Amino acid sequence: MTMLTVFAPSGVELRAPALKLAKQRLAALGFQVTIDASVRARYQRFAGNDEARLATLYRVADAAPSVAMACRGGYGLTRTLDAIDWQRLARSVERGTRWVGHSDMTALQLGLLAHAGVRSWQGPMACDDFGRADEAGGVDEVTRDGFVEAMSGALEGVGFRTEAGFDGLQARGVLWGGNLAMVQSMLGTPHFPRVKGGVLFLEDVNEHPYRVERALLQLHQAGVLKAQKAVLLGAFTDYRKSPMDRGYTLKHAVAHLRSVCGTPILTGLPFGHVPTKVMLPVGARVQLLVDGRDVLIGW
Repeated sequence: MTMLTVFAPSGVELRAPALKLAKQRLAALGFQVTIDASVRARYQRFAGNDEARLATLYRVADAAPSVAMACRGGYGLTRTLDAIDWQRLARSVERGTRWVGHSDMTALQLGLLAHAGVRSWQGPMACDDFGRADEAGGVDEVTRDGFVEAMSGALEGVGFRTEAGFDGLQARGVLWGGNLAMVQSMLGTPHFPRVKGGVLFLEDVNEHPYRVERALLQLHQAGVLKAQKAVLLGAFTDYRKSPMDRGYTLKHAVAHLRSVCGTPILTGLPFGHVPTKVMLPVGARVQLLVDGRDVLIGW
């Protein structure tokens, strides 16, 4: 049976029913689920103070379960980045641990790539995805099945539909990225991966299109986007429109970015703070192929 540990590396987890439901559903999928003590930790908005959450990372890493899944994101990992013993975490990956999550987990995953060159998985989180109540839609089947297949080692690629105009595009490189706000916040730090010729994917939540544009322009002006072979945009959700927009939308933001950046920018990646999300191996070398509007990412 595959050992799976649910832990809280960032924000405080207050959803006891969701955690219980997530454990039941993951167990029904064949995982032996352990709930780490961190999910009950409370300090301000965090799952324990910084020292406690650092200890959580080491406790999970030293136990080296097959899967280390964050219960939720929020904010908090940024506080610990300078103190993390990255090789200690990397040894868990060498022993078979797959660190899984998205949102604030982006900081940990990019740090693992930058400092140790090891792979992790952007994917679902316990409470946010497997703990979603039935009346709220339950667990998305694509998300669930992709996770199970990835953790079994059988998943070799994902596909999606994008806009017209990229037919015939081919690229090979390291797949990396995650939450846009986290990627942007790590720029210029020792924890930011220096990936050249890669495939960068990005998503975000609660960020107005002008803020998305501003963050993407910073990555462009810093030379990050130019160094990639392709940029894949996932879901950008839950923002509020403003009377000041006057017709300005996310499409306009993407169009402007394309007008100043020569790197192909594809939309439609099914990933982000949405129920349906594919599994994405951060740090894996992938091949990107576009046939018409069909995109395949294989590894």
